[in-house]
Amino acid sequence: MTDVQNAREALVWQLEAGIDECIGEAPVNRLAEADAGAAAETDVASESRPAGRAARRIESRPEEVPAPAVQTEVPGVQSAWDLAAACSSVEELEAAVRGFEECALKKTATNTVFSDGNPTAKVMFVGEAPGADEDRQGKPFVGPSGKLLDKMAASIGLDRTSFYITNIVFWRPPGNRNPTTNEIALCLPFVERHIELIDPDILIPLGGPAAKTLLGVQLGITRLRGKWQTYQSKNLAAPIDVMPFLHPAYLLRSPAAKKDAWHDLLAIKDKLKAG
Repeated sequence: MTDVQNAREALVWQLEAGIDECIGEAPVNRLAEADAGAAAETDVASESRPAGRAARRIESRPEEVPAPAVQTEVPGVQSAWDLAAACSSVEELEAAVRGFEECALKKTATNTVFSDGNPTAKVMFVGEAPGADEDRQGKPFVGPSGKLLDKMAASIGLDRTSFYITNIVFWRPPGNRNPTTNEIALCLPFVERHIELIDPDILIPLGGPAAKTLLGVQLGITRLRGKWQTYQSKNLAAPIDVMPFLHPAYLLRSPAAKKDAWHDLLAIKDKLKAG
């Protein structure tokens, strides 16, 4: 076997294992962000509430809604808020996102990746950003991470006919880099309206960026996961239960963390059974 064939087979093996990003020239301390956030923030305690969102709708709306942990004074953001607020259906929102030209990511992406699954589902997953497979196919979570997510959801009786899925950014960042705070800020108005229109019983942010954005905190995902929290926006009649969840891509790289993911899946299953 030639050196070229060996290199090609090694590359294929890495892609199948979920290794789809290059290592930077300088090391990145992934724990520093979580430690810094831990010093500045405390965990958001989950509150005891009546079973079922229907019962909570009769309660008064919380006086304060946590502010998003992203920049808001970014050119184009006000236009995004105006467009999102005018949408009264998921179809209108998708058309608004596809027509939105203020986010530079759209210029380098192949497709707008809006959503997949059942818009009437009780469970809504929100990931970070599309990857290469998602960009090609125009659907979220269709690569190795998506296949693992489908298997995990199936273990508690869910599939794409019984859950809904999207991202906090609708276009693939070049090279699968993390989206910037400005890019998240430009997409956030559509994401917030998306959640309001779906109005799920359970919201599951996948990974740190999604959890931080939706909850308005700076804690790392390893400190957020496993603890029920709530999401509230001005147009929601009742808060939504939130379970921050380890991103499937992380689980592919760190199989030992799957035991934590399984624990969280069981908590989600119990919550669904409870009502």
